[in-house]
Amino acid sequence: MNQNGRATKQGDKLLKMPGKFDRGPVEFESRIVEQEGQVMGIATRDVVAVAQTATIINAVETMTTCGFRRLPIVDPGTRKMRGIVTASDIISLMGGGDRYSLVTVKNGGNLIAALNESVREVMSQQFISLTPMASIQDAIDLIVRKKIGGVPILDDQGVLEGIVTERDLMRLFETERSMLTVEEIMSSPLRVIGPDSPISAVTREMVKHTFRRLPVVSDEVLFGIITSTDIVKYLGTGRVFDQLVTGDVGEVMSLPVRDLMSGDLITTTPDTGITQAAKEMLDKGIGALPVIENARLIGLVTEFDLVKAFAGR
Repeated sequence: MNQNGRATKQGDKLLKMPGKFDRGPVEFESRIVEQEGQVMGIATRDVVAVAQTATIINAVETMTTCGFRRLPIVDPGTRKMRGIVTASDIISLMGGGDRYSLVTVKNGGNLIAALNESVREVMSQQFISLTPMASIQDAIDLIVRKKIGGVPILDDQGVLEGIVTERDLMRLFETERSMLTVEEIMSSPLRVIGPDSPISAVTREMVKHTFRRLPVVSDEVLFGIITSTDIVKYLGTGRVFDQLVTGDVGEVMSLPVRDLMSGDLITTTPDTGITQAAKEMLDKGIGALPVIENARLIGLVTEFDLVKAFAGR
């Protein structure tokens, strides 16, 4: 069994902890019954959005208040969609990604000044969408193929009509029966980070590997999970300003990751059925479950993993 020793470079650890079962390729012998119909039947219709003139901090505060990982950017009058800002965009702004230059170059390292820039500076103008006439299967296909957490729904004029997410699809699959277990679909091995690692190390890892979350491990024991949403909340609740004296981004990014993690640590086991895992995630309102075997972290099962499995992909 490969085990990580204690390393000084906490931000670049790869946890390889195979369990007792053989983790060969998963073979889907039968496909879960497809859910066909109009996507608007499961989508959120009254979508919260902000204008391009909103500041980045205003957008982040909205995401935090509403519990969103993504926020459409629209024209105030027409609701025509102009872009989308996601938790990943905010992570990029906080360090290591393309948007970090808005802090370091344009604003000379001053985080407060950068957060008061227009949200158009960090939003993605190229985005994938569905039409209101799309089927639920279209939504599943797009989310699984593009590996994205949510898709806006636009009419033929580009007006925002709704948004459908992985969690919306999970609610459809909650009552489906499957013989698959968590072990058969979980992600493994995992890249992990230590509890004393600075936020800067977390943001670099998330940007580099396009992760939404990282397990936090200390002495081979799971300490918690740090998510992109935790970092967004750090900004959106105003906690970030408690760390600022000069306004320099370095004051914020040196904070240890242990100070950002929130909520109880909820885990699962490799032999848990995926239907039960889906129910647990929906009940707790979480996007992933660490998989524990013999007191050790061996994998992570996410909403995306479950949608993909239930869809028979």
